[in-house]
Amino acid sequence: MPIRMNLPETLTARIAAAGRPQIGMWVCSASPLVAEVAAGSGLDWVLIDAEHSPNDLQTILHQLYAVSAYPVAPVVRPPIGDPVVIKQYLDLGVQNLLVPMVDTAEQARTLVRAVRYPGTAAHGSAPDATGHRPGPSDVGVRGVGASLARSSRWNRVEGYLTAASSTVSLIVQIESATAVANVDEILAVDGVDAIFVGPADLAGSMGLLGQPSHPDVVEAALTAIRAAQAAGKPVGVNAFVPADADRYLEAGASFVAVGADVAILARASEALAERYIERTGQDATGPARTSY
Repeated sequence: MPIRMNLPETLTARIAAAGRPQIGMWVCSASPLVAEVAAGSGLDWVLIDAEHSPNDLQTILHQLYAVSAYPVAPVVRPPIGDPVVIKQYLDLGVQNLLVPMVDTAEQARTLVRAVRYPGTAAHGSAPDATGHRPGPSDVGVRGVGASLARSSRWNRVEGYLTAASSTVSLIVQIESATAVANVDEILAVDGVDAIFVGPADLAGSMGLLGQPSHPDVVEAALTAIRAAQAAGKPVGVNAFVPADADRYLEAGASFVAVGADVAILARASEALAERYIERTGQDATGPARTSY
């Protein structure tokens, strides 16, 4: 007889049960070894990135294996919210999906369809909080290949097809001025489980490139946090600067990313060089450093 399996809790389920904000970090090195080191750190979640990092399906799969032995929630960010890419990620066993650059409720509804199998989002029911009445265009479009995929542990998760949507957390990124303006409508989309604010791109969209701690950017991020609180949904934020992280945690952020493997290595190795190698002249200036 095969082993019957249960899947781990999603990040949003952990947030609901924890009673405190969940603290995490990025893993951008595409290294299973580094992912495992991060997973054993005592942090609550790790974010495996494929938007700005050299990750592909194989490297993501290897990192999912590496962190699976630890009590940490792996979140994975694809490079784009494409239904085909999302299908592949979900079949790998990704349960916490962070989709970048979501500006409108319509984009969010497309993503909800992408994470649901056909027949799991019936049309003709009451309108959602945006006034949108579900119709044929809202039926799930995720391709059915559970028996071939790690997501169902090759059909060892009983009833996976009918319960699959409950095993996935869809988190959408709010990282533009347009997204902040539309945040209430995005949050109201049934199937969006949480939002995540990206101050770096948000700053760029506001004409403040490289200034994620600018007061106007901070206020826009706080606007999204307040909106999520009003909607009763978790809200995360990227904050590598401790003062920013503290501010957003105090404001009620549910989960915060406070660092990244590559950034930690870069700063720590620079500190070693600064400590042991005498710097003179032009060498003393060094590159400018900003938060992600």
